[in-house]
Amino acid sequence: MGEGVLGTLQIRRALVLVAGLLLVYVGLGYRLVELQVWEHPELEQEARRNREREFLRSPRRGDIVDARGTLLATSIPARTVCADPLLIGPYSAHVARALAPLLGMSELELQRRLLPRVRRDPTTGRWITNRYVVLARQVPLERWERIEAVMRDLDVGRDPSAPGMAGRRFVQQLRRYAVFTDPYEDPVRWYPNGSLAAHVLGYTRVWDLEVDGRPTRERRGADGIELALDEELAGVRGWRATETDGRRREVVRLRNQDVAPRDGWKVVLTLDAVVQDILEKALEEARERYRPKNITGLVIRPQTGAILAWAVLPGFDPNRLGESDPEARRNVIITDQFEPGSTFKVVVVGGALNDGLVTLDDVIDCEKGRFLYAGRILHDHHAYDRLTVRGIVTKSSNIGAAKLGLRMGEARLYEYIRAFGFGSLTGVPLPGEVDGTVRPVDRWEKLSIVQIPMGHGLAVTRLQMAMAMAAVANGGVLMQPKLVERLEDARGGVVAAYAPVAVRRVLREEAARLLVEALKTVVSKEGTAPAAAVPGYSVAGKTGTAQKAEPGVGYVPGKYVSSFIGFLPADRPEVLIAITLDEPQRGYYGGQVAAPVFREVAERLMQYLGVPPERPEEAEGALAATAWRGRGTGRSAVERVRQVN
Repeated sequence: MGEGVLGTLQIRRALVLVAGLLLVYVGLGYRLVELQVWEHPELEQEARRNREREFLRSPRRGDIVDARGTLLATSIPARTVCADPLLIGPYSAHVARALAPLLGMSELELQRRLLPRVRRDPTTGRWITNRYVVLARQVPLERWERIEAVMRDLDVGRDPSAPGMAGRRFVQQLRRYAVFTDPYEDPVRWYPNGSLAAHVLGYTRVWDLEVDGRPTRERRGADGIELALDEELAGVRGWRATETDGRRREVVRLRNQDVAPRDGWKVVLTLDAVVQDILEKALEEARERYRPKNITGLVIRPQTGAILAWAVLPGFDPNRLGESDPEARRNVIITDQFEPGSTFKVVVVGGALNDGLVTLDDVIDCEKGRFLYAGRILHDHHAYDRLTVRGIVTKSSNIGAAKLGLRMGEARLYEYIRAFGFGSLTGVPLPGEVDGTVRPVDRWEKLSIVQIPMGHGLAVTRLQMAMAMAAVANGGVLMQPKLVERLEDARGGVVAAYAPVAVRRVLREEAARLLVEALKTVVSKEGTAPAAAVPGYSVAGKTGTAQKAEPGVGYVPGKYVSSFIGFLPADRPEVLIAITLDEPQRGYYGGQVAAPVFREVAERLMQYLGVPPERPEEAEGALAATAWRGRGTGRSAVERVRQVN
């Protein structure tokens, strides 16, 4: 009986055991089905995320060079430095102390970033650690190599034979894999010449954005040529998919998912870095001498509209954009408009000559410096009695110009204003250009017909005024300003070339020649700008001194825009030079403050460009005198130019 009961108990126990095992296997089977069937897609996706990486391959941004190939803007290879806090463990203070100087961060801030943190993934609900922390972006490759060397030799101050996080294996992992770089480059945009031509080149900024659901960083142009030709410079992205191990090392590259980027084009400008340097140095000397609010200069080839130099001071260094004043970054040559003053007289004199209303020898009564019109008295800066048309240009007579405007009439004067390009964009490939202010005739006041010929009652940009004078130098043909010569690919092949563009003929060739004859007298002893004369060369040009007007105030005493625009050699111009000072503090007449700057730039350019003098003996004498004056500094004018080269 006892044996029967015992047997029954054993059978029951066996059944319970079997049932328990069956339940375990059923549970395991259920879990297996759950993992392999129901949760398979999610788990497969997570495994792929851990194993595979897809990332965009950024193209190299194109270089910007001058007409002679001098590098003006380029991209330097750099990387994004990251860290895995889980591999750093308790040694965040050691790593922070070693890397903070190389990363330009405080030890405290760096240590804070290196601390492991746990968070819940909002998608999966799982708890995850921060195994990817960005420490610094745009780290040059040579600095990254120093970081790698520091990490290889990192002293953690522990016994390498100790177990756990103090053990040899953990320390090895820390030194080799805890600090790493993203697989794609994060290049630095570099301007080798600092502030040289900064207002033409512009600058770039880095934007964080999302492309096809993937976060990325992109460098885009923010001003200047960098912005105007951003698409050409930027290139086209590629992308790549890879498989990595647990230490983020690439083990397999999925070649059918590897698309190379197309690098950006090289932009070849019409600028000449040497001409730019000559101009900027002359402007800097004038800025110290006259203390203007700003000073600008342009050097242009009249026949093609090609811009050899474009300078604005005060300037900025695009390599240190954060240290610059936003006001200094404004390209005032095209963003600011002003009343041009007497440089505008070329429009009314040129138009009158072109229409045959006058000759250079016709005499105009200048009313001894006081002319009553429409209840207002117009003044000249001297009491001129009777002047020829040539003399009106020589002496810059306001009354003489006003009377020429009256002969032309409002409609015809307006036509010439528009024909010379005022009131329209010039088409220069730079952002921020304004078109000036030219009111239609039906909005003119009664005084407009006498004010506009002397450069009041309308507003222009400095580039518009320079291109208008260049039209006179070019035989009466207005050119579009040309700043980009061509685009090249990585092999030097020409992708696009830009020919000179003639906008329209403004003056007959004969009328332009007569106007040039009058403009030559401006730099004579009888003219308003003898300080602009260049020994050995004929110069044609015009001064401008315009009192500034402010909204709601009118003309402000003591505030002037002073300018001189000229070209040489006058009868076969190589270059036109435009100098403008805004609110100079030590003198304000254009012939007093702008003309000497023109002369200094012109003398150096004639030597650099190899333009032979028309009167060699005069040029040689002036050069010898300059060299004698330069003995105090040990450098002649020729030596100074050679040093620039």
